[in-house]
Amino acid sequence: MPVSEQERPLAGNAGEVFLAFLKLGLTSFGGPIAHLGYFRDEFVTRRRWLDEAGYADLVALCQFLPGPASSQVGFALGLMRAGPLGALAAWTAFTLPSALLLVLFAYGAAALEGGFAQGVLHGLKLVAVAIVAQAVFGMARSLTPDRERAGIAVLAIFVVVLAGGAMGQVGAILLGGLAGLWLCRGAPTMAAESHLHALPRRAGIMALVLFALLLVGLPLIGGAGPGLALFDGFYRAGALVFGGGHVVLPLLEAETVGRGLVTPDAFLAGYGAAQAVPGPLFTFAAYLGAIGLAPPNGIGGAAIALVAIFLPGLLLVVGALPFWTQLRRWPQAQAGMRGANAAVVGLLGAALYDPVFTSAVLTPLDFALALAGFVALVAWKAPSWSVVLALGLAGGLLVL
Repeated sequence: MPVSEQERPLAGNAGEVFLAFLKLGLTSFGGPIAHLGYFRDEFVTRRRWLDEAGYADLVALCQFLPGPASSQVGFALGLMRAGPLGALAAWTAFTLPSALLLVLFAYGAAALEGGFAQGVLHGLKLVAVAIVAQAVFGMARSLTPDRERAGIAVLAIFVVVLAGGAMGQVGAILLGGLAGLWLCRGAPTMAAESHLHALPRRAGIMALVLFALLLVGLPLIGGAGPGLALFDGFYRAGALVFGGGHVVLPLLEAETVGRGLVTPDAFLAGYGAAQAVPGPLFTFAAYLGAIGLAPPNGIGGAAIALVAIFLPGLLLVVGALPFWTQLRRWPQAQAGMRGANAAVVGLLGAALYDPVFTSAVLTPLDFALALAGFVALVAWKAPSWSVVLALGLAGGLLVL
């Protein structure tokens, strides 16, 4: 009798996943789009945990879901590699470094000031340019190999540019999938990733039910205590935001500054510090939970806020993956996914220009440094952490 997906042995272990994501948690600067580039370099190109199409499938799925897309992709990679413990290891290792740094900042750690530190921060923005450019270059070669899919990628760029925001991103992927049903039916059938761990549908349904119960139930019981009220506010912020990253800031401001838990100056100072640390921007919640003017605050408040803001997005990933795995095997669904994957290339291409390139490349020398980082990654196969160190140091030295 063939071994079912649920019985298939795992391809890795939680320790392996933890160490891989810890390196990324310490070195992944540049925001969610850059993180997706780091992930692709580490897990598709170097470690070969999955292929290009499988990775693009995960990116497309997580772009559809509310929550922090890069953290959701990392959580899913850990889940498929080493099961639930692998998922927890991936999230913990990728999230904790930046969360701990922001909590230290909340307790009075010195903010990055002065010319050298600001130069380092600018160098890290140039790293993001190189990383995202590498991701677009590599994914375009494998996911847009023909005129039809290249055209879908260009269409996606237009949709993102004209519509803007999270709705533009979701709309681009949706239109890409519809175009794929029409234009990509004749492409070769994708092979399923037989080495990936699959969740049973029952687990997915339970996760979706828990997501809905918390979203509806927490506001009803939030008055039972300040801890529950804090958890409710951050859970709602994580559950209702599409696009992740900076998109969540207005919701966080409403839940903290708007409720008198954090002063406007403290909020802005923490947001500035969040730009200086690696990992997901959602860890800004740990700072807000720690700096709160009313209990629970400190370490307890940081832990509540951090778990609450990530939990809804992770529950949605668990809920969607069992059905996504089955869906992508159907010929019609595969045609749609080819179009959606091409749209992801366009989405990343649009993000490479704005905000990544426009916010980082301000002078011809900036362009030269970003290009050097790109060449180091693509032609010299340099590890991403070495490019982070080199461009960060170069940015600091240039202002002296």
